[in-house]
Amino acid sequence: MHELIRDLALSIMMAWVMGVAAHLARQPLILAYLVAGFVLGPSGFKWIHSDESIRTIAELGLIFMLFMIGLEIDLKKIIRAGKVIVITGLVQIVGCWGLGVLLFVLMGLPFGGGQWDALYLGVGVALSSTVIIVKVLYDKRELDTLPGRITLGVLVLQDLFAILFLALQPSLNDLRIDVVFLSIARVGILVAAALLVSRFILPYLFHRIARLPELVVVGALAWCFLVGEFAEFLHLSREMGALVAGVSLSTFPYALDVTAKVTALRDFFITLFFVAVGMTIEVPNGAIIAFAAVLIFFTFASRFVTVFPVLYGMKQGLRASLLPAINLAQISEFSLVVMQVGILESQVSAQSASAASFAFVVLAVLSTFIMMRSDGFARWGVASLKRAGLRDLDQEHGEDDHGDGHDKRRILLLGFYRTASSFLSELERRNAALLEHVCVVDFNPIVFHELKLRGVKVAYGDIGHIDTLTHVGIADAEIIISSVPDSLLKGTTNEKLVRYVRGVNPTAKIVATADVFAQVEQLYAASADYVTVARLAEANELIEVVTAADAGLLDDLRSNLEPRLRDRREVLP
Repeated sequence: MHELIRDLALSIMMAWVMGVAAHLARQPLILAYLVAGFVLGPSGFKWIHSDESIRTIAELGLIFMLFMIGLEIDLKKIIRAGKVIVITGLVQIVGCWGLGVLLFVLMGLPFGGGQWDALYLGVGVALSSTVIIVKVLYDKRELDTLPGRITLGVLVLQDLFAILFLALQPSLNDLRIDVVFLSIARVGILVAAALLVSRFILPYLFHRIARLPELVVVGALAWCFLVGEFAEFLHLSREMGALVAGVSLSTFPYALDVTAKVTALRDFFITLFFVAVGMTIEVPNGAIIAFAAVLIFFTFASRFVTVFPVLYGMKQGLRASLLPAINLAQISEFSLVVMQVGILESQVSAQSASAASFAFVVLAVLSTFIMMRSDGFARWGVASLKRAGLRDLDQEHGEDDHGDGHDKRRILLLGFYRTASSFLSELERRNAALLEHVCVVDFNPIVFHELKLRGVKVAYGDIGHIDTLTHVGIADAEIIISSVPDSLLKGTTNEKLVRYVRGVNPTAKIVATADVFAQVEQLYAASADYVTVARLAEANELIEVVTAADAGLLDDLRSNLEPRLRDRREVLP
C-alpha cells in the first residue's frame, strides 16, 4: 500500500515536470505524460518497477478517463449528424479498420487463439485524436468551418465505434454467434438501466445537492463506480461500465454542471492513465521503430484513401475533401485506451502496445505541425490533384461560374461567412433588385450549392489566389466587399486584398473588415474606401438595448426584432 502511494506521488511529480517542459516547447501535454511514465518505469530509471502498481494506476486512470470521455460524448450530435458526415465516418472507420486488420494479418500478427494484436491495432489506427484535433482547430478558429464540422462529426462516430468494440471485447476469446448476441444483450441491459436511472432518478438527486459542489463530485464518482460494478456483475468490464456511466450522465440536465465540477479529477486521472501507459513502453529497438513506422505510414495513407474519395464523390470540392483527411491523420488517445484494455486482458503483446504508443507520440507531433499549416498543404494538394486531372467545383459548373462571361459583376463579395450571409438576407428584404448584381466568391461547397439554388451568382474559388480574383472580373466591379476578418481568412489578409484590388481596379469602391482598431488606419492607408468594425455595430445595438431597458421599452424592441429573425433565409444559420 505504501509503495503504491509513493508510486502515485512520483507519477504526479514527474508528470508536472515534463508537463512544464512540454508547455514551454509547445507540445501536447499527453506527450509529456507518456515521457514521464517512460522515465519512471522499467525501461527508464526504474523508480517504479512494481507490476501491480503499474496495473493499479493504469486501471484507475482508465476507468476515470473512460468516464470523462463518456461525459463528453453528445448523443444528440450523433443523431443529428448529416448524411455527408455519417457516410464519411462509416467509410473511414470501417475502411481503416478493415485495411488495418488485413495489413497486420499479412505481417504475421496474431488474429485469434487468445491473441488479437491485428484486431486491436486495426481498431487503434481507425481512431483519431480528439484532444489534438479540437485543440488545433480551436486555436485556428476552424471548428465552425465545413472541414472542421466534418472532422468533429467523424470523431463522434469514431467514439461510438470504440464503445461498440469495448462492448464486444470481453467475448473475443469465445466469438460464437450466441456469445456475441449475449454480450450485446448484456450491453443493452447495462445501457438501458443506466439511461433509465439517469433520466428519472439522478436529476432529482443532483437537484437536491446542486449547491454542494463536493457532493456533486462524490455523486458523479459514486455513479461511475456503481455502473462499473453493475457491468462487472453482467460479465462486462468495469471500463465499459465507466464509459456507459459517463454517456448516461451526458444526457441529463446537470451534465454541464457535473462535467465542470469534476474537471480537476478528470485531469488528475487522465494524467495517471497516460503516465501508466508510458511505463509500459519498452525502449524502442529497431523492430519497434520499424513497426511504428508502418503504423505511421498506414495512418496517413488510410485517411486519404478512406476520407478524400468519399467527400469528393459527394461533391464537397477538392479543398473541403482534403482538409478532413489531413485533420484526422493521427492515432487517438482512445487507441491507447483500447490497447491498454488488451494488455490488461492479455489479448495484446507488449511489443504491439509499445509500437502503437511510439507511433502515437510521433504522429501527435507530426500532425500538430501539419494541421497548423494545413491551408498551405491543402493549396498544394488541390493544385497537384488538378494537374492530375481531377475537376473541382468551379470546373464542373462551367466557365460562367468563373465570371469570364459577358455578364459584369457590379458587387463582389470576397469570401462568405456569417456577416456576408446576413448581408444577403438583408439585401433580399430591403432591395431585392440589387441582389441580382451581387456575385459571391468563396470555396465553401455548401455556400456554393446553396447560393446557386437561390439564383445568386457565385464563383467557386480561393480569394487568396490572384487567378481567382482575375477570373471573377475584379477589374470591372464597382463595389468590392471583404467581410471576413483576418482571423478567419486563409492565405491572405484584408490589407493584401485591398492593395491588390486597388492595383487592378483604381475606381472601385472597396469595403474591408478590421478585427482590431489598429487595422483600420492600415486598411485606409492601403486605399480602402470604408472599413467596418463588427464590435462597433454590436456596441451600438447594445446601447439601444440598454436605453430601451432603462425606458421600460425592452419588450417593444424585442417584438420589433423577432419578425426579422423569424423570416430570415440565411445561407449560414
